[in-house]
Amino acid sequence: MIRKVLLGIAIALLVIVVGFFVTINLRWDRTLEAPLPEIAASTDYAVIARGRYLAYGPAHCAACHVSDADQATLEAGGQPPLSGGHVFDIPPGKFHVLNLTPDSATGIGRRTDGELARILRHDVRADGRAAIPFMEAQEASDEDLTALISFLRSQPPVKHEVPPHKLTTLGKMVMSFMITPKGPASTPPAVTPKEVGPERGAYLARGIASCVGCHTQRSMVTGAYTGPEFAGGMVMELPQYPDHELVTPNITPDRTGRIAIWTEQEFIDRFRAEVVLPESPMPWVFFARTSDDDLRSIYRFLNTLPPIKNETGVSLQPKRK
Repeated sequence: MIRKVLLGIAIALLVIVVGFFVTINLRWDRTLEAPLPEIAASTDYAVIARGRYLAYGPAHCAACHVSDADQATLEAGGQPPLSGGHVFDIPPGKFHVLNLTPDSATGIGRRTDGELARILRHDVRADGRAAIPFMEAQEASDEDLTALISFLRSQPPVKHEVPPHKLTTLGKMVMSFMITPKGPASTPPAVTPKEVGPERGAYLARGIASCVGCHTQRSMVTGAYTGPEFAGGMVMELPQYPDHELVTPNITPDRTGRIAIWTEQEFIDRFRAEVVLPESPMPWVFFARTSDDDLRSIYRFLNTLPPIKNETGVSLQPKRK
């Protein structure tokens, strides 16, 4: 009798496990609904220049989309093409960064403006599948979305075939049950805030520059925030230092925060100094190209935040046991 019960339990568990994995394999590449924003690329020089500034500056598109072979040129102040190819090898899988040049076979030349706008604003790809939530352009204004796409269209095409992502079982589980199109939290503005101040700073820090993305504790599986915004404490692995980890600092105006004792000019000067801690994933190369007015706006916005007490310590720390 006991053997029959145990056999029945084992068969039931087997059915559940098989059903779970069948469900994962049916769901992970499902298609999703999201609107095609009414965005059209422009050939206007000023619009393209704005897009270039964003891509190589505060939006730091080039941080991921420049090929590994062109990294030295980028770090020396150049603007190599956004031809992709870098690989993020993380637990959910190997993610190959896309070619964003207008090559018709391997790049964005085969995509419409609406499809490009949709993946940036709604995290939905041209084929209707969810994009991996690495980009933070959901809140970009129509004006800046137009500028970015206009710049991407203006680049010389580079033929560079990038392999598709290769997901692990964990990655397929995440895509099946945890990843949904993020989309903007509210209707994005038609135009970008122009006046230097907290409103412009909030637009940059919460969206285009994505300061909140690293300076907030979040799940490394789903990307969801798990701690107070801008209070730091996100832990990052450093392959070159297996016994250490990088902990992002608190940038609220509390005395435990990094910016509490900085003047506005000292804040700007820190960005102009670029890399101080070589191990840091902070995109200093791109933020150093950010205008004084944008940096002033970010500083003024951060100082409007509620101070949150969170002593994160030095950035590079021995791994916690």
